[in-house]
Amino acid sequence: MGRHRRASNSTMRRNSVIALTGLVPAGLITAASSAGAAEYLPFMASESTTEQSEPVVETPRPLASETDAQPVAAAEAPVALAVAAAPQPAVAPTPELPTSLMASPIAIPTVNVSAYKNAEQILTAELPGCGISWTVIAGIGRVESTHANNGKADDAGELFEPILGPRLDGSLAGNNVIADTDGGALDGDPHFDRAVGPMQFLPETWNHYHADGNGDGISDPQNLYDAALATGKYLCDGGLDLRDLGQTTKAILRYNNSMAYVANVLAWSTGYATGIVPTSDELPRIH
Repeated sequence: MGRHRRASNSTMRRNSVIALTGLVPAGLITAASSAGAAEYLPFMASESTTEQSEPVVETPRPLASETDAQPVAAAEAPVALAVAAAPQPAVAPTPELPTSLMASPIAIPTVNVSAYKNAEQILTAELPGCGISWTVIAGIGRVESTHANNGKADDAGELFEPILGPRLDGSLAGNNVIADTDGGALDGDPHFDRAVGPMQFLPETWNHYHADGNGDGISDPQNLYDAALATGKYLCDGGLDLRDLGQTTKAILRYNNSMAYVANVLAWSTGYATGIVPTSDELPRIH
């Protein structure tokens, strides 16, 4: 059984209505997958390393006449022949985004941006082969909870009110029945599981990927920093390289086994990277 089982055969219906609009990257969607609970997919790592050698500079031999006329001082020769290393191309900065969804659908509240970028920074150091971008984590945060209901959290990332998904007891049409896996410790329900926090982790999945993103010694799915870092760990797991679109798609499918879901996440991720607001007619509906 997969480690990340979703609450429904398509996507979990939230207690609050999430208005989604977005941009589908060209060539992304070929067909919508059939509805079904997402499974953890044991993908193989696919990484490559390219080594670049420094250019070899040969010191030209001076002509005899030049040597006689103007001897070259040993201390001056290396300076005259030094070759500067070619600068590496700079990573294009992401545009400054609005900070309230009341102003623009492309907005991300300040505390959410901080949490997403913090997760990228930590994972860049700990899992450099993953190459994850904060905008992908932000795309999931947008789809799962509209950035914690438009940033309703304090500066440390603690939510003002816990975010809980519906009780997975089979009472909602299309939802799986998921019996309790944590004794109600995370979701308050000792009989059935509920997805928890702004990134909507099922308790079983959280207990596997839990993280302490703000360094307070506590791993809390209801904390933006902790949840964002755990999301990044979950996406990177299995040695995936998220600089590759195909592997990024595989990673996002762990959250929800739906190509429509993948399209929404990537559309918002692209929007955050470019400042271009996705449009609703360019996104497939997540059933």
